[in-house]
Amino acid sequence: MRGLLLLGAFLAFTSSATAATPRVLALPFDADVNPVTENYLCHNLSRAAKDGYSAAVIVLNTPGGLLQSKDKIVLCELNAKLPVLVWVGPNGAAAGSAGVWIAEAADFLGMAPQTNIGSSTPIDTGGANIGSDLRRKLINHEAASLRALAQSHGRNVGWADRAVRVATNATAPEALQLNVIDAVAPTLPALLDQADGVKTKPRGYTLHLAGAQIHNVHLGFFTRLLNTLLDPNILPLLFLAGLAGIGFEIFHPGVVLPGALGAVALVTALFGFSVLPISWGGLLLMLLGVALLVIDVHVTTHGALTVAGLISIAVGSIMLFQNAPGYHTSKPLVISVAVVLGGVWVFAMSKALQVRNRPVAVGPQLIAGTVGEVRDNGLVYLNGELWQARAVGGQELHRGDRVRVESLDGLTLNVRPEGT
Repeated sequence: MRGLLLLGAFLAFTSSATAATPRVLALPFDADVNPVTENYLCHNLSRAAKDGYSAAVIVLNTPGGLLQSKDKIVLCELNAKLPVLVWVGPNGAAAGSAGVWIAEAADFLGMAPQTNIGSSTPIDTGGANIGSDLRRKLINHEAASLRALAQSHGRNVGWADRAVRVATNATAPEALQLNVIDAVAPTLPALLDQADGVKTKPRGYTLHLAGAQIHNVHLGFFTRLLNTLLDPNILPLLFLAGLAGIGFEIFHPGVVLPGALGAVALVTALFGFSVLPISWGGLLLMLLGVALLVIDVHVTTHGALTVAGLISIAVGSIMLFQNAPGYHTSKPLVISVAVVLGGVWVFAMSKALQVRNRPVAVGPQLIAGTVGEVRDNGLVYLNGELWQARAVGGQELHRGDRVRVESLDGLTLNVRPEGT
């Protein structure tokens, strides 16, 4: 009886000790800010609250990304049902551009010693400054947004404003000295120890995270694949490959594989176009370019339409993502692809012209006198083809007989057994 009491007391102590140990969900974020990574982050913040975690920590390392996705991630952080910490780490990581908003929206913000934060001035798709009127409106809006986050969390409002207006950047020690962040911690457990006992602003959480169990969640394979496919250099190629594969299947029905792969490529490209804001003018130029290439096969223009089509595809590819800040197509890559595509197209057209100009290979004057072999059902195998045939004089034809063609009557051969 005494042993049972001791066992019960031990189990109760173990259970209470386990229950008292805080659990933290760590969310590595080492990718661009876009709808795919936005969904990953928001979903796991919601999951952390439902699964009873004491806090969630975003392990941040990003160059930035889309403003709309950044705004949605910030909303997820501010409305999360548990404390959200951000640690810019490990050493060598950075919170750039849109990543600064994600960092400043945290209830507690820390950085590894050899990291940096800042450079948050909005830029266009090609990395250049935005036009004056739009630039002024956008910068004023984004500066006010970042100032509001810094102010509500008790951090340096002036630095937040400069990060947007003049692309100010700070190392971890500088950021701590300037009150841009709350702590410098070499590891995630060290950050949790420093956060222990802190009462956060503005949501008023009191953090008890020292010695917490850290459960890591990583970007899944499918999420990483989708994130990789959201590359402005890959999507136009997938779009063109999809059109080519489906076009090949239309003109050569029954091959199947090119059509199937083309459909997959086209659907993948359309998914990317639905996620990233695209220029419809750029998309129409690409479609026009494809149409011009096809028309040039059937119209004698001495290559003029091919050149126009390649230029249209190249310009359309460059224009395609001009409405997606942070995403741009590599001009050298576009030019290289256009040159290779042009070379392949010229080669294919030259072969098509050779076939088109080749003399007719089947006709009464060419087939008469040739020798074939009788197959089943009275068919004659001749020059790689099976023909209907009848014997001159009414002789019976047997499988394996060698016959000579006397004449061609429509699509029926008049034949005579060889040697008679």
